[in-house]
Amino acid sequence: MRLDTHCHLDASEFDVDRGAVIARAQQENIQAIVIPAVDAGNFERVRALAHTFDQGFYALGIHPMCVRHASEQDLQLLHTLLTRYRDDPKLVAVGEIGLDFFIPEIAQGAPRQKQEFFYEAQLAFACEFDLPVLLHIRRSQDIVLKHLRRSQVRGGIAHAFNGSMQQATQFVERGFALGIGGAMTYTRALQIRRLAVELPLSALVLETDSPDIAPAWCHDNRRNEPSQVAEIARTLASLRGLTETELLEGTAQTALSVLPRLAGRIVN
Repeated sequence: MRLDTHCHLDASEFDVDRGAVIARAQQENIQAIVIPAVDAGNFERVRALAHTFDQGFYALGIHPMCVRHASEQDLQLLHTLLTRYRDDPKLVAVGEIGLDFFIPEIAQGAPRQKQEFFYEAQLAFACEFDLPVLLHIRRSQDIVLKHLRRSQVRGGIAHAFNGSMQQATQFVERGFALGIGGAMTYTRALQIRRLAVELPLSALVLETDSPDIAPAWCHDNRRNEPSQVAEIARTLASLRGLTETELLEGTAQTALSVLPRLAGRIVN
């Protein structure tokens, strides 16, 4: 079972050929594509897109890099839509939320405080609606974990994980899987590859983060897309010494565990 647990399919990079991108994913038997929102402007767009094809699912949240221009009214809108769509089986998580301390002007001062405020508020929403979360954790793993320790959130996915084994273990212990995608396909990505091999399959899920983080074979920074999950899975299976079937079964079981609304909704 091939699943892309993180794909920004609504992004403008797909405007000219989104239908063809979905068709290629279907041809590769990608059985679920989770489309996370990033700000109030695309809440309804990701929901509508997910409902246009059987394999589409979505999450609603405010991305930490969008927090600078967000307001508390955006949080109120998010809460309103989570209430309205709480019984929508295609709504699988609150996301993409978290913290991003990679860019200095975002990581310091009031912008950082605002990120943490929005992150805490959205963790509370996830608890209220009993939804897992899709976490953005760039250069912020320890602070993200600090807030999780104060929360009763039901787990989810630490997207594009690139932390230490100790940090990985702490996320897993709190009911999270770690997202593995294109970065793992580069031979120089030694830390990510070590984690991808040494962690149990019960801790890993597949993702693309399309249109970003293109795998090694997409030369000249070519756009990533969900059909790439197939070759990403084969690469990870080879690194771990598993058959592709074994790898897909293990990572799919993990995805269905941390995103339980996917279970029973995937088209075989």
